[in-house]
Amino acid sequence: MKTPIRVAVTGAAGQIGYSLLFRIASGAMFGPDQPVILQLIEAPIEKAMKALEGVAMELDDCAFPLLKGIVMTDDAKVGFKDANWCLLVGAKPRGPGMERADLLKDNGQIFIGQGQIIDAVAAADARIAVVGNPANTNCMIAASQAKRLPAERFTAMVRLDQNRAQTQLAKKAGVDLTAVQNIFIYGNHSPTMFPAFAHATISGKPATSVITDTAWLQGPFCETVGKRGAAIIAARGASSAASAANALVDHVRSLVTPGAIHSVAVKSNGLYGFDANVWAGMPVRTTTPGSYEVITGYAMDDFAKSKIAATNKELTEERAFVAELIGK
Repeated sequence: MKTPIRVAVTGAAGQIGYSLLFRIASGAMFGPDQPVILQLIEAPIEKAMKALEGVAMELDDCAFPLLKGIVMTDDAKVGFKDANWCLLVGAKPRGPGMERADLLKDNGQIFIGQGQIIDAVAAADARIAVVGNPANTNCMIAASQAKRLPAERFTAMVRLDQNRAQTQLAKKAGVDLTAVQNIFIYGNHSPTMFPAFAHATISGKPATSVITDTAWLQGPFCETVGKRGAAIIAARGASSAASAANALVDHVRSLVTPGAIHSVAVKSNGLYGFDANVWAGMPVRTTTPGSYEVITGYAMDDFAKSKIAATNKELTEERAFVAELIGK
């Protein structure tokens, strides 16, 4: 039996958390032979902690062989202690009439604190995955506070966008989902993100030779992927939860699987025309469990360059909104 991995999850009693925790405990995230200890963090609110107790009861009742312990806490110092993976799911949602700048600053305070605590108490090999929106900039904020843990340990999730794009291409081409490969997400996890269809393949052929409707690829396809979250809210009256949790399972599973090629938001370091200090979605290849390299060989046509410029503009504006908070 392997040594258990400690997995800290914020917002653990929320909708995404409820869809996520059972997948982690079942082995879907780290594999069928990797035991886990769940360290569940909620807000210091009686209702939230009571809900968390109920979730823990259900986890117990599932009798997962891989689940070797549950920690429940409203203290981040306890929740992140010795964690190997920190899954930052919780974030303040955007309320009615709230400006994006206000949301960024409110979440900025949360992620500054979490970044500092993770850097202080998490395991030496800690990896951080940010889901709470605006995920890219929240990830950048948390990473800005780290002195011990390097920036490449901090990633934000664009896998939900990748999964959405893969499905849309498969449906349009009338093929099985698995026939679509190498569809990568560039930029922000927002409507400005760019699903780079020109890099994708369908049944081993360039996607653009299978789907020749350029107007659809440049218009409805990009719009559907970019605005899918809003469409789900309009349809079910609540934001994406199960699909977001599933994407986080995919995000981490790919990051611990050497050779996996997938989309992750990472510190751009100026690649693909992004500002060097923003976290942007890019294609990566996992090298060793938890580590990756950005795949840099993809050429961009004028349409792709314009889309990347637009999403980079949004990311740099978000960074400017929180510059005072992070002192940069």
